[in-house]
Amino acid sequence: MNILITGATGQLGRLTIDSLLARGADPQTIIAGARDVSKAADLADRGIRVVALDYDDTASVSAALDGVDSVLLISGSEVGRRTPQHKAVIDAAKAAGVSKLVYTSAPKATTSDLILAPEHKATEELIAASGVPAVILRNNWYTENYAGSAAQAAETGVLAASVGEGKVASASRRDFADAAAVVLLEDGHIGEVYELAGDAAWDFSELAAAIGEVAGRPVEYRALSTDEHTAQLAAAGLDEGTIGFVTGLDAGIRGGALGDTDGTLARLIGRPTTPLVEGLRAAV
Repeated sequence: MNILITGATGQLGRLTIDSLLARGADPQTIIAGARDVSKAADLADRGIRVVALDYDDTASVSAALDGVDSVLLISGSEVGRRTPQHKAVIDAAKAAGVSKLVYTSAPKATTSDLILAPEHKATEELIAASGVPAVILRNNWYTENYAGSAAQAAETGVLAASVGEGKVASASRRDFADAAAVVLLEDGHIGEVYELAGDAAWDFSELAAAIGEVAGRPVEYRALSTDEHTAQLAAAGLDEGTIGFVTGLDAGIRGGALGDTDGTLARLIGRPTTPLVEGLRAAV
């Protein structure tokens, strides 16, 4: 069974390959798709076949899918362009007769108000319309997403955000990579939509405390209104689009978009998810 990992040189892609190998996958059955194959030399050294795969180059996508049985479609990083990029992979998977397409989506993608949800909703709809046998992994936030905020807060002693009392059920990127590997290697899972999240949802006061524990100094959570947050980000030199994106994400968290957890991720990977402090310590 040949397994293609798209975005294989990214952090989630590399960790998924690590997890596949740790679970006994033959390196020769793993195909690493990369926009820049020169960044995948280390993967090739491990016996993994590396192929060019650029979401914006449909010919490269079709060639990469040739002879593939299963594919992990890791959502692209270019917000606003992801739906057509994902469509190229879905169309190629259908043409290639792929038996399992696994897609990394967002929590409650079809109903969420989260600013990032619409492209994931559109992608899920494209997958359903294609008829390709698929598994949807709706990944909650990666704890590593807060590495930058943690480093800044460790310096200033303040974690500022406009999330109110909203909670985030994050897990480490490795936890989500393990789930992808399990779904790719095991029979079954077709048709499932898995809401994946960490075992515990935390609020930003708890995040500040966790950062303080890692940094070895007190860190205070400062709750901002959206207007206050906007002014602070503008004073820091961020452009209007970036400010809208950041405050939009915080509004989604404030509204509960990332706070749910039911243990599905831990059950899939067969172990507890990585605790917040441990995940931050590894990231920072």
